[in-house]
Amino acid sequence: MKCLFVLLIVLGLNAIDGYDCKIVQFIFGDSLSDVGNNRNLPRSLAQANLPYYGIDFGNGLPNGRFTNGRTVSDIISDKIGLPRPVAFLDPSMNEDVILANGVNYASGGGGILNETGGYFIQRFSLWKQIELFQGTRDVIVAKIGKKEADKFFQQAGYVVSLGSNDFINNYLMPVYSDSWKYTDQTFVDYLMETLESQLTVLHSLGARKLMVFGLGPMGCIPLQRALSLDGKCQNKASSLAVRFNKAATTMLQDLETKLPNANYKFGEAYDLVNDVITNPQKYGFDNADSPCCSFYRIRPALTCIPASTLCKDRSKYVFWDEYHPTDKANELVANILIKRFDFMRADDGTSDAPSPSPDLAPSPEQDLAPSPDNN
Repeated sequence: MKCLFVLLIVLGLNAIDGYDCKIVQFIFGDSLSDVGNNRNLPRSLAQANLPYYGIDFGNGLPNGRFTNGRTVSDIISDKIGLPRPVAFLDPSMNEDVILANGVNYASGGGGILNETGGYFIQRFSLWKQIELFQGTRDVIVAKIGKKEADKFFQQAGYVVSLGSNDFINNYLMPVYSDSWKYTDQTFVDYLMETLESQLTVLHSLGARKLMVFGLGPMGCIPLQRALSLDGKCQNKASSLAVRFNKAATTMLQDLETKLPNANYKFGEAYDLVNDVITNPQKYGFDNADSPCCSFYRIRPALTCIPASTLCKDRSKYVFWDEYHPTDKANELVANILIKRFDFMRADDGTSDAPSPSPDLAPSPEQDLAPSPDNN
């Protein structure tokens, strides 16, 4: 079918006149975007493969997403009529799946730097994700030829959403040498130099329309609060996020002028997320400082497990576990990003996104699976 004409500033998608194609996305990220890669890494310690992860998604079983429902990328894709990219390690992955849906390379625990998240043992760093994308490109070139493959990859949308692990699971942890080799500014500089090189390689592989997502107030996630003495946000972590966002904005602006036909944007939602955490009632939440899924009063619980207890109403919690937002919080972020960046649907507007996730935690007598209308 003819290319879908999309005004999608966040992903920067534009149609290529006269070329029959389908617009897809390629996503590079960490656990906020992982849709099942880590569950297929047998030695990875960064996993979302136990209940209650996925309780509000499809059949309610764990699916590799580090939340109770959908990721922000899931929700944006649904609402603008684009297919959800399939996890690179999904057993169904083949050339036809790539051409029809795109690929999600995101990996829990991954970072911009190769050394980030080393104690998770297995995870895909951004360099590794780019290497996998190179393989994807080679497969598509072999299937449809270089000319058609160039068009396919150049009209696709690219999302890069990493960076928080480089701080939380690297620089801010004394067990990593980066924590004492760099100052705050030199570490951010190191990240920017690496990220610029990575985006340049992606450009050489066809990425023309790309969005880099910024970091939120990392010091306010439940884990950081639990590690503080007073239960409040850790200002150092959040200030590093601000520093990262500022540097990334400048780097992307400069890179866009250097690379031919590059349309590189920076999607920052720090102010939005900070306001949600600071004023949760304004957005319909009751709790913005502790996880919905926790191990009784033991904090930090680090992950959600079958022995965990769930909050009474998941729609009232900003955070699902110590690190990750709930489906409801992801939906809020996605909706505001769509409005902020003036998204338009990629289809004819007749298909609807899946229903919002159910919000009430199951009682001991109830089955754990959600109602069947959500996927």
